[in-house]
Amino acid sequence: MEKSPQTTSSHNPQFQIEIDVVVFTLRENLLQALLCCPHEASQWQLPGVSLRAETSLEETAADCVTRFTGLHEAYLEQLYTYYKPGGNAAAVVYFALVPADSLLKDKDESAANWFPVNALPALVPNHDEVLVYALRRLRYKLEYSAVGFELLPEYFSLSELQSTYELILGEKLDKRNFRRRILQAGIIENTPRRRSGEGRPAQLYRYRPDAVAEVKARRLFP
Repeated sequence: MEKSPQTTSSHNPQFQIEIDVVVFTLRENLLQALLCCPHEASQWQLPGVSLRAETSLEETAADCVTRFTGLHEAYLEQLYTYYKPGGNAAAVVYFALVPADSLLKDKDESAANWFPVNALPALVPNHDEVLVYALRRLRYKLEYSAVGFELLPEYFSLSELQSTYELILGEKLDKRNFRRRILQAGIIENTPRRRSGEGRPAQLYRYRPDAVAEVKARRLFP
Protein backbone atom coordinates (compact mmCIF):
# COMPACT_ATOMS: atom_id res chain seq x y z
CA MET A 1 0.00 0.00 0.00
CA GLU A 2 1.67 3.21 -1.09
CA LYS A 3 1.38 5.99 1.44
CA SER A 4 1.82 9.64 0.63
CA PRO A 5 1.40 13.08 2.12
CA GLN A 6 -1.98 14.74 1.71
CA THR A 7 -2.22 16.28 -1.78
CA THR A 8 -4.58 18.53 -3.66
CA SER A 9 -6.06 18.06 -7.11
CA SER A 10 -5.87 21.61 -8.42
CA HIS A 11 -3.69 20.56 -11.36
CA ASN A 12 -5.87 17.63 -12.37
CA PRO A 13 -9.64 18.19 -12.43
CA GLN A 14 -10.17 14.44 -12.86
CA PHE A 15 -8.29 13.62 -9.67
CA GLN A 16 -10.61 12.57 -6.84
CA ILE A 17 -10.16 12.45 -3.08
CA GLU A 18 -12.21 9.91 -1.18
CA ILE A 19 -12.70 9.70 2.58
CA ASP A 20 -12.75 6.20 4.10
CA VAL A 21 -13.60 5.70 7.78
CA VAL A 22 -12.89 2.68 9.96
CA VAL A 23 -15.67 2.78 12.57
CA PHE A 24 -15.19 0.69 15.73
CA THR A 25 -17.67 -0.10 18.49
CA LEU A 26 -18.24 -2.74 21.16
CA ARG A 27 -21.25 -4.93 20.45
CA GLU A 28 -22.23 -8.34 21.82
CA ASN A 29 -19.06 -8.37 23.94
CA LEU A 30 -16.89 -8.07 20.81
CA LEU A 31 -14.88 -5.31 19.16
CA GLN A 32 -16.64 -4.77 15.85
CA ALA A 33 -16.09 -2.71 12.70
CA LEU A 34 -18.72 -1.22 10.42
CA LEU A 35 -18.64 -2.36 6.78
CA CYS A 36 -20.88 -1.58 3.84
CA CYS A 37 -21.73 -3.35 0.62
CA PRO A 38 -23.44 -1.06 -1.91
CA HIS A 39 -25.97 -2.73 -4.16
CA GLU A 40 -23.69 -2.48 -7.17
CA ALA A 41 -20.72 -3.98 -5.28
CA SER A 42 -19.89 -7.64 -4.75
CA GLN A 43 -17.54 -7.21 -1.78
CA TRP A 44 -17.72 -5.50 1.57
CA GLN A 45 -15.80 -2.28 2.06
CA LEU A 46 -15.20 0.50 4.56
CA PRO A 47 -17.77 3.30 4.73
CA GLY A 48 -16.61 6.06 2.43
CA VAL A 49 -17.68 9.22 0.63
CA SER A 50 -16.15 11.57 -1.91
CA LEU A 51 -14.66 14.83 -0.70
CA ARG A 52 -16.83 17.82 -1.56
CA ALA A 53 -15.19 21.10 -2.53
CA GLU A 54 -17.07 23.07 0.11
CA THR A 55 -16.17 20.86 3.11
CA SER A 56 -12.95 19.97 4.92
CA LEU A 57 -11.53 16.47 5.24
CA GLU A 58 -12.66 16.12 8.86
CA GLU A 59 -16.14 17.50 8.15
CA THR A 60 -16.55 14.97 5.35
CA ALA A 61 -15.36 12.14 7.59
CA ALA A 62 -17.81 13.23 10.30
CA ASP A 63 -20.62 13.33 7.74
CA CYS A 64 -19.70 9.79 6.70
CA VAL A 65 -19.97 8.58 10.30
CA THR A 66 -23.34 10.29 10.67
CA ARG A 67 -24.64 8.76 7.46
CA PHE A 68 -23.84 5.20 8.50
CA THR A 69 -24.42 5.36 12.28
CA GLY A 70 -26.86 8.23 12.80
CA LEU A 71 -24.46 9.85 15.31
CA HIS A 72 -23.47 13.49 15.03
CA GLU A 73 -20.60 13.21 17.49
CA ALA A 74 -17.84 10.61 17.54
CA TYR A 75 -14.14 10.36 18.28
CA LEU A 76 -12.41 10.87 14.93
CA GLU A 77 -8.72 10.68 14.02
CA GLN A 78 -6.94 10.84 10.67
CA LEU A 79 -4.68 7.87 9.95
CA TYR A 80 -2.98 8.44 6.61
CA THR A 81 -3.44 9.03 2.88
CA TYR A 82 -2.75 6.56 0.08
CA TYR A 83 -3.08 6.57 -3.69
CA LYS A 84 -5.57 4.17 -5.21
CA PRO A 85 -4.63 1.94 -8.17
CA GLY A 86 -4.69 3.90 -11.42
CA GLY A 87 -3.25 7.09 -9.97
CA ASN A 88 -6.34 9.27 -10.43
CA ALA A 89 -7.65 9.03 -6.87
CA ALA A 90 -6.41 9.17 -3.31
CA ALA A 91 -8.08 7.99 -0.13
CA VAL A 92 -7.76 9.81 3.18
CA VAL A 93 -8.38 7.32 5.97
CA TYR A 94 -9.86 8.09 9.39
CA PHE A 95 -10.86 5.88 12.27
CA ALA A 96 -13.84 6.59 14.52
CA LEU A 97 -14.95 5.24 17.89
CA VAL A 98 -18.63 5.13 18.84
CA PRO A 99 -20.22 3.81 22.06
CA ALA A 100 -22.71 1.06 21.33
CA ASP A 101 -25.30 2.61 23.65
CA SER A 102 -25.31 5.74 21.45
CA LEU A 103 -26.12 3.94 18.21
CA LEU A 104 -29.63 4.57 16.98
CA LYS A 105 -31.71 1.45 17.29
CA ASP A 106 -33.91 2.45 14.33
CA LYS A 107 -31.06 3.50 12.05
CA ASP A 108 -31.67 1.61 8.81
CA GLU A 109 -28.66 1.53 6.54
CA SER A 110 -29.40 -1.70 4.69
CA ALA A 111 -26.06 -1.65 2.90
CA ALA A 112 -24.07 -1.61 6.17
CA ASN A 113 -23.47 -4.13 8.92
CA TRP A 114 -21.23 -4.70 11.95
CA PHE A 115 -18.62 -7.47 11.93
CA PRO A 116 -16.27 -8.71 14.68
CA VAL A 117 -12.72 -7.65 13.85
CA ASN A 118 -11.58 -11.27 14.11
CA ALA A 119 -14.28 -12.54 11.73
CA LEU A 120 -14.34 -10.13 8.80
CA PRO A 121 -15.72 -10.99 5.37
CA ALA A 122 -13.68 -10.59 2.18
CA LEU A 123 -12.99 -6.91 1.57
CA VAL A 124 -12.15 -4.88 -1.52
CA PRO A 125 -8.41 -4.45 -2.22
CA ASN A 126 -6.49 -2.37 0.35
CA HIS A 127 -9.38 -2.12 2.81
CA ASP A 128 -8.28 -5.20 4.74
CA GLU A 129 -4.84 -3.63 5.22
CA VAL A 130 -6.42 -0.32 6.20
CA LEU A 131 -8.56 -1.98 8.87
CA VAL A 132 -5.61 -3.93 10.28
CA TYR A 133 -3.59 -0.72 10.48
CA ALA A 134 -6.45 1.12 12.21
CA LEU A 135 -6.77 -1.65 14.79
CA ARG A 136 -3.03 -1.58 15.42
CA ARG A 137 -3.19 2.20 15.87
CA LEU A 138 -6.10 1.89 18.31
CA ARG A 139 -4.23 -0.69 20.38
CA TYR A 140 -1.11 1.47 20.42
CA LYS A 141 -3.00 4.57 21.55
CA LEU A 142 -4.70 2.57 24.28
CA GLU A 143 -1.34 2.24 26.02
CA TYR A 144 -0.73 5.96 26.50
CA SER A 145 -4.07 7.75 26.13
CA ALA A 146 -7.67 7.61 27.30
CA VAL A 147 -8.98 6.72 23.86
CA GLY A 148 -10.64 3.53 25.15
CA PHE A 149 -13.16 5.63 27.08
CA GLU A 150 -14.63 6.76 23.76
CA LEU A 151 -16.21 3.31 23.45
CA LEU A 152 -17.81 3.42 26.90
CA PRO A 153 -21.00 5.06 28.16
CA GLU A 154 -20.58 8.06 30.44
CA TYR A 155 -20.86 5.91 33.57
CA PHE A 156 -19.18 2.51 33.80
CA SER A 157 -17.93 -0.05 36.27
CA LEU A 158 -14.29 -1.09 36.62
CA SER A 159 -15.25 -4.50 35.25
CA GLU A 160 -16.73 -2.88 32.14
CA LEU A 161 -13.63 -0.74 31.73
CA GLN A 162 -11.34 -3.75 31.99
CA SER A 163 -13.49 -5.69 29.54
CA THR A 164 -13.18 -2.81 27.05
CA TYR A 165 -9.39 -2.87 27.28
CA GLU A 166 -9.31 -6.64 26.93
CA LEU A 167 -11.58 -6.64 23.87
CA ILE A 168 -9.45 -4.02 22.14
CA LEU A 169 -6.11 -5.60 23.05
CA GLY A 170 -7.32 -9.13 22.37
CA GLU A 171 -5.88 -10.47 25.61
CA LYS A 172 -6.78 -10.98 29.26
CA LEU A 173 -5.46 -8.57 31.88
CA ASP A 174 -4.78 -9.23 35.53
CA LYS A 175 -7.71 -7.77 37.47
CA ARG A 176 -5.79 -6.51 40.49
CA ASN A 177 -2.97 -4.99 38.44
CA PHE A 178 -5.41 -3.36 35.99
CA ARG A 179 -7.44 -1.68 38.72
CA ARG A 180 -4.36 -0.51 40.57
CA ARG A 181 -2.84 1.12 37.48
CA ILE A 182 -6.10 2.70 36.32
CA LEU A 183 -6.82 4.20 39.73
CA GLN A 184 -3.23 5.40 40.13
CA ALA A 185 -3.37 7.08 36.72
CA GLY A 186 -5.99 9.46 38.15
CA ILE A 187 -8.08 9.65 34.97
CA ILE A 188 -11.36 8.36 36.40
CA GLU A 189 -13.46 9.37 39.40
CA ASN A 190 -16.11 7.50 41.33
CA THR A 191 -19.71 8.66 41.35
CA PRO A 192 -22.69 8.11 43.68
CA ARG A 193 -24.22 5.82 41.06
CA ARG A 194 -24.52 2.05 41.39
CA ARG A 195 -25.60 -0.56 38.89
CA SER A 196 -27.76 -3.39 40.13
CA GLY A 197 -27.16 -6.92 38.97
CA GLU A 198 -26.26 -10.31 40.33
CA GLY A 199 -24.71 -9.91 43.75
CA ARG A 200 -23.42 -6.61 45.09
CA PRO A 201 -24.34 -3.42 43.14
CA ALA A 202 -21.35 -2.22 41.13
CA GLN A 203 -19.76 1.15 41.83
CA LEU A 204 -19.88 3.34 38.71
CA TYR A 205 -17.11 5.65 37.58
CA ARG A 206 -16.67 8.23 34.88
CA TYR A 207 -13.75 9.70 32.97
CA ARG A 208 -12.53 12.86 34.67
CA PRO A 209 -13.49 15.84 32.47
CA ASP A 210 -10.31 17.67 33.48
CA ALA A 211 -8.01 14.67 32.99
CA VAL A 212 -5.25 14.95 30.43
CA ALA A 213 -6.03 12.50 27.63
CA GLU A 214 -2.44 12.04 26.56
CA VAL A 215 -0.78 10.55 29.66
CA LYS A 216 2.41 9.46 27.92
CA ALA A 217 4.44 9.73 31.09
CA ARG A 218 2.23 7.08 32.69
CA ARG A 219 1.87 4.28 30.18
CA LEU A 220 -0.93 2.12 31.54
CA PHE A 221 0.07 -1.13 29.89
CA PRO A 222 3.65 -1.16 28.54
